[in-house]
Amino acid sequence: MYGLTPEQEQIVNLARDYARGEILPGAAARDREHAYPADIIAALGDMGFMGILVPESWGGAGLDNVSYVMSLAEVAYADASVAVIMSVQNSLACHPILVHGTEAQKQRYLPDLAGGKKIGCYALTEPQCGSDAAALRTRAVKQPDGSWVLNGTKMWITNGPQAEVAVAYASTDPSQRHRTIQAFILERDWPGYRVGKVEEKLGICASGTSELVFEDLHVPAENMLGEENKGFHIAMATLDGGRIGIASQGLGIAMRALDVAVAYAKERTAFGKPIGAQQAIQWMIADMGTRIDAARLLILRAATLRDQGKKCGRECAMAKVFATETASFCADRALQIHGGYGYSKEYEAERLFRDARITTIYEGTSEIQRLVIARSLLE
Repeated sequence: MYGLTPEQEQIVNLARDYARGEILPGAAARDREHAYPADIIAALGDMGFMGILVPESWGGAGLDNVSYVMSLAEVAYADASVAVIMSVQNSLACHPILVHGTEAQKQRYLPDLAGGKKIGCYALTEPQCGSDAAALRTRAVKQPDGSWVLNGTKMWITNGPQAEVAVAYASTDPSQRHRTIQAFILERDWPGYRVGKVEEKLGICASGTSELVFEDLHVPAENMLGEENKGFHIAMATLDGGRIGIASQGLGIAMRALDVAVAYAKERTAFGKPIGAQQAIQWMIADMGTRIDAARLLILRAATLRDQGKKCGRECAMAKVFATETASFCADRALQIHGGYGYSKEYEAERLFRDARITTIYEGTSEIQRLVIARSLLE
């Protein structure tokens, strides 16, 4: 594969073989039944994919971002629901603890998260606070002993129903917006931590999404993540990694959409020949393939810059907006190529169309990505 070392190719091939052999066959049934893939997540943990960036000393695989994003694309090719669980675990749960956590926090949380023994989530979004993350209202009140009490509601939390560990954000003074936001590591079994409404979604139906409700939730002092009043910085830095994770999910969906479209174009006949012989169909397939290759290269660039420790906010945003819009484009064209059959749940194109749609919304909408890109170019 272009741009990968032999070691990286070996990891990606492992992900591809498992994804196509074990994840793909049951994807339609899980989607239909809204069945959380617990066994698959455990297996991915055993193989090192749930903590791929975490060093071996804390129970992870100790690999690089390029291996991560290309492996994630292979998982998304088989099932976007499994891919988003893996993405959140790596990018939004393990990563902020790895980068900003104390030694004690890393020892306590990373081995179970990296091994897939516990599921993590990222609790930032609130009912009135999506793209404007600084407007969160969840309140953190510091106690005389240094502990905290949290009150508030989070929503659209991927992995929320299953997560045993949450990286969550709250403010000591919401009127101060980003200046007083704190980051915390929370545990599900603490009194005052409650899973609220579980969402019924258009797509990625085998992954859980819910509210999290904090009611006088007592948080020990040692569970504040990072420095005081630096929570917003942690949240935004974390989202860079999340963006290339979702970009990779989009890439995988697009790759699968192309493959099912090509297969159908070869077997379906109209006017006495396979529809793939028609120029209209060929142009759709050409556009799909071109966009997929461009998305892959943007993702590889962003991941390589992260591995080099370089600033890459703009590159991550470019990868995210282009790859996820490519996913929607390719899923739409795959459904169109299938014609009326594409609208039937009997065919995979319908599920890919539904799964692709969310990728342009969560972990930073396409509109926010364009703002990030434009502001960087205008500086």
